[in-house]
Amino acid sequence: MVAVRIDSLFPSAGSDLSDDSLSSLYARADRSNPWLRVNFVSSVDGAATIDGVSGGLGGDADRRVFDLLRELCDVVIVGAGTVRGEGYGPMVLPPPSVDRRASEGLPPHPVFAIVSNRLDLDPSSRIFTEAPVRPIVVTTDSAPRDRRDALAAVADLVIAGDSQLDPAVLVASLAERGLTQQHCEGGPSLFGTLAAAGVVDELCLTLSPHLVAGDAGRIIAGAVGHPRELTLGHVLASGDSLLLRYELRSAQAAIASPSRIV
Repeated sequence: MVAVRIDSLFPSAGSDLSDDSLSSLYARADRSNPWLRVNFVSSVDGAATIDGVSGGLGGDADRRVFDLLRELCDVVIVGAGTVRGEGYGPMVLPPPSVDRRASEGLPPHPVFAIVSNRLDLDPSSRIFTEAPVRPIVVTTDSAPRDRRDALAAVADLVIAGDSQLDPAVLVASLAERGLTQQHCEGGPSLFGTLAAAGVVDELCLTLSPHLVAGDAGRIIAGAVGHPRELTLGHVLASGDSLLLRYELRSAQAAIASPSRIV
């Protein structure tokens, strides 16, 4: 299958970018320090979903970049609600992605980290039973003990906070495991929590050429304290879709002390 065409508009013009060219736009030379990237798709009028899921907004170009961003990361972070709502399976990359990761000295697949306060997750799910790499479940100290015990059999548990997620501990705990290139795929509540804590470094946003209206939610939920300023990194185009990359201007919040890993 021929890859959908993606062109570069800013900061420099480029036509029909190859996968290697696209990867170079998103890759970070310094993999030693934690870097948290979030990735979303939105309609022109700000809707994050159509009929409750984001898949209706993302086209071939969004999917192409989505796959490339997974290639570049050490860990994919997703909230449990998004895992259920979007129908996530095990974190298995396609063979071309595996080959490109191998050429960069990376493991075949990134680690899948699922964030959940209530631990409403099924240990017998394919997410765990067919995972090529043992997943991580990030939760809080108040999570039900029986669910913690059940999930500990199929995943590594990280305690990041007492009753609410502590984003700085999340970032630090993953970095302690060597998972410094952190890629979050949502959902909006998790994005809001991370942004409010000041730990988000980058936003990749596909602007889908749709008007959705209705009561669809936005890509970020909750209060962030004050508006966060963004710096535009690049603008790509594919047909009528725009693929934007922003960096957050505020410095990353200080990383918390080492987390408790159970």
